[in-house]
Amino acid sequence: MTSSGGARTNGAPSASESMAESPSDSDGWEVPAFDVVACGPRRHEHALCVFVLNEGERIRAQLRTMHALQLPVDVIVADGGSTDGALDPAFLAAHGVRALLVKRGPGALSAQMRMGLSWCLTEGYAGIVTIDGNGKDDASAVPAFVDALRRGVDHVQGSRYVPGGRGINTPLSRHLGVQLLHAPLISLAAGARYTDTTNGFRAYSRRFLLDARVRPFRDVFRAYELHYYLAIRAGRLGFSIAELPVTRAYPADGAVPSKIRGWRGNVNILRTLWRSVRGAYDPT
Repeated sequence: MTSSGGARTNGAPSASESMAESPSDSDGWEVPAFDVVACGPRRHEHALCVFVLNEGERIRAQLRTMHALQLPVDVIVADGGSTDGALDPAFLAAHGVRALLVKRGPGALSAQMRMGLSWCLTEGYAGIVTIDGNGKDDASAVPAFVDALRRGVDHVQGSRYVPGGRGINTPLSRHLGVQLLHAPLISLAAGARYTDTTNGFRAYSRRFLLDARVRPFRDVFRAYELHYYLAIRAGRLGFSIAELPVTRAYPADGAVPSKIRGWRGNVNILRTLWRSVRGAYDPT
């Protein structure tokens, strides 16, 4: 079954199961147009949102692994508009995916996040775990993220650099950039210590995302802005924050699975980081 998220930017698509729990202020949301393909029933109170764009066999292998783990979440695949044919609905349904969201509107990762997070909130989920769909992250940590949300943590950051965390084959430039620049600046702006701020393995509480002072569903978030903004905003507003150990593994050889490439990509990341630290994305 396929339904459309609509071309409008004034709200998330209608929920099919949880309208009584739908956010009352979603009319002000700016969400890219997207389609919804239902693959299975709702089973859990928390969702795992997997962000994908042309990951091919990597996302298929990741979904097989997650299905075998029997995670305590409903898996939602948030696709940025893949053309590789890897996200066949029959395959997704056979591997425990509840829904496939396919972005049709403009924007990159942050637009995918607005799509995925808005749909999960409209469906009434109590919290949302996020993970990349490129196979780098060990999804066996997902239950710990859900436990943190149940304990009342509002922003959970996965980290390779806390006790128990592991970074395997991390490129030296990535390691130095996170440790010497990215994490210190995000931490300074947030007033809270983070150690792995480029890691997309995270979780957000419902109350944090729906707080009127946060407002994540704005068109200003197109690329990587939303990851940085939410980490900073959670600290500045005094929400509960925790870092949990995770394993992130890069291939020993071959191309690095990443959408950030070349000097232009790195310059854009630095520009976005600086704007985030200065509060350029704060609601007015």
